[in-house]
Amino acid sequence: MKKIIITLIISSAFILSTEAQNKFGYINSNELLSMMPETKEKQEEYQIHGKNLESNLIAMQVEYEKMVVEFQQNETSYTDIIKEDKIRQIENIQQRIVDFQKSAQETLAQKELELFQPIKDKAMAAINEVAKNENYTFIFDEAAGGFLYADESENIIELVKAKLGL
Repeated sequence: MKKIIITLIISSAFILSTEAQNKFGYINSNELLSMMPETKEKQEEYQIHGKNLESNLIAMQVEYEKMVVEFQQNETSYTDIIKEDKIRQIENIQQRIVDFQKSAQETLAQKELELFQPIKDKAMAAINEVAKNENYTFIFDEAAGGFLYADESENIIELVKAKLGL
């Protein structure tokens, strides 16, 4: 029994000394990324890409609406075969619009990854370097909302900004 108590005391002392060596810090990754000049440049490129996709979608919708209006105005003069053909054309463009919207969303997501991942990687490399240089055990991301309180003195954003030359 005495050995168990001594083992527990030694284990507790070891755990407490290990915990005392941990150094915690935090950063708001969204704030950091917004400060990086590359982000603004890539954001503009991303918005241009999105607007191009949107203009293509609008053109398709205008074509669809034009076809529907034309059909409604001339429906009574169409023969059954022409009516079926016009309905098929309208349904076809409707499906093309749905397919384009899905494809555009996927393309936009891929473009976002392509444009912003290198910036995120650069920020992460700087965070990792600061953490190692300053002997941090853990760095938490305030943007992820993972903690309820953090002492401002543990915010490493200024160190990371200095590392990135911001």
